[in-house]
Amino acid sequence: MSLRLSTVILPYRRWHEGGRAAWTRAEQLGFHTAYTYDHLSWRTFRDGPWFGAVPTLTAAAGVTDRLRLGTLVTSPNFRHPVTLAKELISLDDISGGRVTLGIGAGGSGFDATALGQEPWTPRERADRFAEFVPLLDRLLREDAVSYEGDFYSAHEARNIPGCVQRPRLPFAVAATGPRGMRLAARFGQAWVTTGDPKLFENGTPEQSIQAIRGQAERLDDICAEVGRDMSGLNRVLLTGFTPDRNGPLESLNAFVDFAGRHAELGFTEIVIHWPIPDSPFAAEEKVFEQIAMEAPAQLR
Repeated sequence: MSLRLSTVILPYRRWHEGGRAAWTRAEQLGFHTAYTYDHLSWRTFRDGPWFGAVPTLTAAAGVTDRLRLGTLVTSPNFRHPVTLAKELISLDDISGGRVTLGIGAGGSGFDATALGQEPWTPRERADRFAEFVPLLDRLLREDAVSYEGDFYSAHEARNIPGCVQRPRLPFAVAATGPRGMRLAARFGQAWVTTGDPKLFENGTPEQSIQAIRGQAERLDDICAEVGRDMSGLNRVLLTGFTPDRNGPLESLNAFVDFAGRHAELGFTEIVIHWPIPDSPFAAEEKVFEQIAMEAPAQLR
């Protein structure tokens, strides 16, 4: 399989002031998928404009035809499986079956407290995630679901007619720990990583490669444990959070080298951030577009 190149477009611009243009340009540039973050607010963007993921993706579906669309990632921090399933089925229908759900356990950022709750511990996040994913899987596959769990309930929840994509839209499960990886192996059509966060500040690119190799090997072991055919599980790297930071976007050659080293680890999709001036994702737009148009052919 050729290495796929995708992008993530942060929802910080008004639709008619650059928002729409980015999504239509992403399709013109030939990206496989354009994702957006599913947060209520995020890091340094907290005090500026920030729009909802599902409405943004719905609007993007209306101005594109071929581009796949998705979240990277949705989490239980402020989502409930019953309401999320209804939104996803609607989005999948509007897009003509072009939606991928990136999903993760969430973190300790602003989303974790926006509803007035105390932030969950890593174990509490993992516990909820372990219940969230299987229930969402059922809600997207079955016409009617009833369920009583420790954290989530559903009472005769109806989701007719279901997804355009059968048996449901694909899950891309973000995980680095064993419990999350088991969910990726059991329910995912893809596994997502951003690398090892402990290496971001002071690690080296080579240390990052070794850490990601270790993550991929653990995933292989877990797939073997649960009887999952590894060839059916895509591997996605969301860039920008390894020690390389935005270095791979400095030139076409730099990106091809970076992506090629990760393709050797079995990655099937690399995701790069749409450039945002004066942010951690600043990059030259001309170089970004050159990478989008020319790198895939060099990575076949």
